[in-house]
Amino acid sequence: MAAVLVFWAFWWEPRQLITRAETVHLPCWSGAPVRVALIADIHAGSPFIDESKLDRLVTMTNAAHPDAIVLLGDYVVQDVVGGHFIPPETTARILRRLHAPAGVFAVIGNHDWWLDAPRVTKAFEANGIRVLEDDAAPVTLPAGRFWFAGVSDYWEGKHDVARALSHVTDDAPTIVLTHNPDIFPNIPPRACLTLSGHTHGGQVALPIFGRRVVPSKYGERYAVGHVVEGGRHLVVTSGVGTSIIPVRFRVPPEIVILTISK
Repeated sequence: MAAVLVFWAFWWEPRQLITRAETVHLPCWSGAPVRVALIADIHAGSPFIDESKLDRLVTMTNAAHPDAIVLLGDYVVQDVVGGHFIPPETTARILRRLHAPAGVFAVIGNHDWWLDAPRVTKAFEANGIRVLEDDAAPVTLPAGRFWFAGVSDYWEGKHDVARALSHVTDDAPTIVLTHNPDIFPNIPPRACLTLSGHTHGGQVALPIFGRRVVPSKYGERYAVGHVVEGGRHLVVTSGVGTSIIPVRFRVPPEIVILTISK
């Protein structure tokens, strides 16, 4: 049995990639439902995340036909067992094939900062991906109008929530994009929804014992999934790659296709 569990956690599950559908109903939402693809923690170069896996990620995301795509940080990796470095320029060149009517938007994660955040930003923007660091951008679709407001990383960025929201110039619904969900208690009610990654869902979810290693000062509170606090909504994806140790158990790599509706 132990051999089966080791095989599952260190080889089988980290190799997978699933598309997980989720729906959130937001009182502040206006207009028709919108489908947003969430991709986080790619960690290109970590075990099982090579260029062919990035191609597969793009193909699966495009096949879901989302209205918009958001990339939630940590595109590179450092010091992971069995990994190798893939330059952000290579990752961005592959991700440029992502397609959605409203476009592709990104924020920068802590691993990207540890490498070189301006370099990662330049690589992505050179490939047509809008990077929102304490900034905002309007989105107009047949379903309606809303905003993406990107808040920079909680650990390494300025994470200036007020500055990001200051770029929102009307009362259309606002979706906050940020890498680390620990910023969520600082997000004001005027933001309909916050989307983040960073936690990897703990990478390992043990029956009874739960998710023992979640890189958050709040423990499992924002580990994964849909969280509602004080009428404010947060969705955290468990992401695609791994960091530190290349293991996943009961936390499969995922692309989240999120339907946002009234």
